[in-house]
Amino acid sequence: MSLKTLASKRITREIKFMGETITISKLTVQEVMAIQEFVKTNPNNEGLETLRMIMNFSVEDAKELTDEEFSSFPMDELNKLSEEIMKFSGVGANQGK
Repeated sequence: MSLKTLASKRITREIKFMGETITISKLTVQEVMAIQEFVKTNPNNEGLETLRMIMNFSVEDAKELTDEEFSSFPMDELNKLSEEIMKFSGVGANQGK
């Protein structure tokens, strides 16, 4: 298998979110850079938009959630999920675990 054929492959893992099993994908370099750029260019961002961006990139079907549905999740659960995604993607503490 060549490196080129692996370029579009997504690496996934199942994790628990609010007591249920969901599948997350590792963020690509391009997605991490987009998140970093968003945070840098939106210093007044209260975090919800960043969480939404991370979820949309990594969690299957997250893009289909309405703003109202997304806002109905407990904030601490969204933060934990975001931390798991970032850790799994090799960003931040305990990278790639």
